[in-house]
Amino acid sequence: MDTLTCLLPGGYADGTGTLHREAELAPLSGREEELLAGRSNMSNAALVTRILSRCVKRIGTCSAISEAIVRDLLVADRQYLMLKLRELTFSSRVQATVVCPWPDCSRRVDIDFLLGDVPLILPVDPGPTYRFQLSAEAALYDEQGVAHRDVVFRLPTGGDQEFAAALALQDGEQALMQLMSRCIRSIGDLHQPDAALLGGLSPLARTELDQAMEAVTPRVDLNIAGLCPECGREFVQPFDMQEFFFSELRISREQLYREVHYLAYHYHWSEHELTGLPRSKRRMYIAILADEIERLNDAVV
Repeated sequence: MDTLTCLLPGGYADGTGTLHREAELAPLSGREEELLAGRSNMSNAALVTRILSRCVKRIGTCSAISEAIVRDLLVADRQYLMLKLRELTFSSRVQATVVCPWPDCSRRVDIDFLLGDVPLILPVDPGPTYRFQLSAEAALYDEQGVAHRDVVFRLPTGGDQEFAAALALQDGEQALMQLMSRCIRSIGDLHQPDAALLGGLSPLARTELDQAMEAVTPRVDLNIAGLCPECGREFVQPFDMQEFFFSELRISREQLYREVHYLAYHYHWSEHELTGLPRSKRRMYIAILADEIERLNDAVV
């Protein structure tokens, strides 16, 4: 298929507040593979932004998809688009190997599932902002001793992921506080509370915030259930689909350039035309050429 159309779990709210959920995807080309081959200094979140900005052709009526738009997408929407991109690039079936999480086992376990069977948890209210009230015990007190309980927040986006990924390398706790400050619009009369202020939240307040956000967050449930054939015990663990997809696509620049050179040599197509082909089509032409060359060689003999 040339493109794939799907419905985002959350959706993209444009500048007018209109929510767009239908997205159209094109498969990865050699240009994205070249980008992946040189991604050593790029976080997964930044790489997802770059890849999706190239492969998402439309979200609702928005057809000029920039990196800024992709950064504004909810985390679940980005995960879902990467799932659909993997389906478009390879297939819906995933065959992988995970490590049994039981400490006294840690054997490798084969898993096999269909992307279409991955559960989606959809929000009842599409937002873009949400309100809830902290319990009296979890209230945030300011310097004057005034209790603040009414919270307005939004959900984390790809831009938040990129920001947190860079900061987490230096200070994980500070990254979490900064992420919260980006998502919480107000607590009572305290507007745009900064990380220092949020650091004063009690553990109970943090728990209530987490629960409130989780209750309205669309999610792609990639918790994989399995049975270890070695120890005989069942397990459930998260499956990092993005990292798995990137590993499937991993190709050295040398190999990519050799494939482009091989096709250019025989077909006399330009580099721009060849790197614009999806991997499946590029490999198809290579296989056809190899068969044809072998047939010609057999005919000469």
